[in-house]
Amino acid sequence: MKMLDRTLLASLHSRALASPRLRTHYNLHASHQESVQRMCMAMEPGTYVRPHRHPNTWELLLIIQGEMLVLGFDEHGSVLARTRLAASGEVAGVESPAGSWHAVASLSPATVVLEVKCGPYLPTFERDYASWAPPEGHANASAFERWYLGVQVGGKPPTLPA
Repeated sequence: MKMLDRTLLASLHSRALASPRLRTHYNLHASHQESVQRMCMAMEPGTYVRPHRHPNTWELLLIIQGEMLVLGFDEHGSVLARTRLAASGEVAGVESPAGSWHAVASLSPATVVLEVKCGPYLPTFERDYASWAPPEGHANASAFERWYLGVQVGGKPPTLPA
């Protein structure tokens, strides 16, 4: 039996803080070939998750601790949905349909979310990352992540310098 206890959550928080990406994960599935992929993702404020889609699977996010923002976009980057997940809040989870553009942002330190989607695991191909958002590691990634925090439904992605 795998336990998601306070010791594991504290370890994930420490690993996320030590990571240049400000996030880390812990797989609950034993293999990338399993039909259901399950993992805990620990993330800190400032981590950048580029908008992306999973063409062949839905994705379920359930907050375990902390707070995070989940954004849904159309194909041009206009915000269709903005949902705050909080362990002590009104909404604890959200499911994105297959093929939908989405991104997340951590709103508090030590945020941990359970992510579930269909397997087997497939890497995200470049075509499934939003062309209207900078790639991870790009000079404008931090500014784009900060845009997530204030954008409302109907908002358009910022035009950032190249």
